[in-house]
Amino acid sequence: MTDLHPFIAGLPKAELHVHHVGSASPRIVAELAARHPDSKVPTDPEALTDYFSFTDFAHFIDVYLSVVDLVRTPEDVRLLTFEVARDMARQNIRYAELTVTPYSSTSRGIDERAFMAAIEDARKAAEAEFGTILRWCFDIPGEAGLVSAEETARLATTDGLRPEGLVSFGLGGPEIGVPRPQFKPFFDQARAAGLHSVPHAGETTGPQTIWDAINDLGAERIGHGTSSVQDPALLAHLAEHRIALEVCPTSNIATRAVATLDEHPIRQMVDAGVLVTINSDDPPMFGTDLNNEYAVAARLLGLDERGVAALAKNAVEASFLDAAGKARIAAEIDTYTDTWLAR
Repeated sequence: MTDLHPFIAGLPKAELHVHHVGSASPRIVAELAARHPDSKVPTDPEALTDYFSFTDFAHFIDVYLSVVDLVRTPEDVRLLTFEVARDMARQNIRYAELTVTPYSSTSRGIDERAFMAAIEDARKAAEAEFGTILRWCFDIPGEAGLVSAEETARLATTDGLRPEGLVSFGLGGPEIGVPRPQFKPFFDQARAAGLHSVPHAGETTGPQTIWDAINDLGAERIGHGTSSVQDPALLAHLAEHRIALEVCPTSNIATRAVATLDEHPIRQMVDAGVLVTINSDDPPMFGTDLNNEYAVAARLLGLDERGVAALAKNAVEASFLDAAGKARIAAEIDTYTDTWLAR
């Protein structure tokens, strides 16, 4: 099979499922750890490889929250956000919807207006310097319960506080013991304010969690959705209604949601006609990036350059970018692919 890595590296891409703090490179995590020496997070970037070796999903959440605790000031927020955009630009990511968990910062004492100002300043600076467009998904940290849901909904819907780049409302964290229906009032509030619904579901639980996300939370896309393949009726529903799945192959292996890459259900999703998008989730924590995730998906699906380009266009289609922006990036993908293949 042709080595697709060079093609993928230059391919214009959009990413829809990638976490703000979880995207911090070892360099940035180490810098933040050095700023806050009371943390247990290593200050040596090389030591972070072992630190980011997870035994299960619960262990991943513990480690993730220890990195969240490094983001303590508006300056930390701004640094993290801008550097994440820099790393995206290096991968030719033209557009990204970055999942931000404001409650994790405001509950740790960062002023809410200073937090919003920091992410917006970084977003605008990144677009001006790198050309990468960032938009925000504010998500509820499920492990923090309904208090965090109420606060996240308030931050996402209050006029004068809600950031300009905010487009969607999500729900992350553990699924086991955190049923989706309890969050319905907060998703109703966010959707009434014009935000799109993009909860995580079916990563470590069964298909019913995905049904709950659709029926109770009005999900327009599903984060992960790994267990959807266990329910043919659900797959058919996802395909018919173009409810995209935000698939993150390496993440699913790292958190033990799926045993091995060869057992990953992405092929079943695609064969069922589901709109599948490829994403990196928490890339440095999982030793990956979006380019690598496309290479993994290409191998699992047996794709050539045209197939990979089509996969990239899925993410553009499923995004919440305006129609003109979607058309622009899709055309850029086509032009790049045609030029590559004409060489």
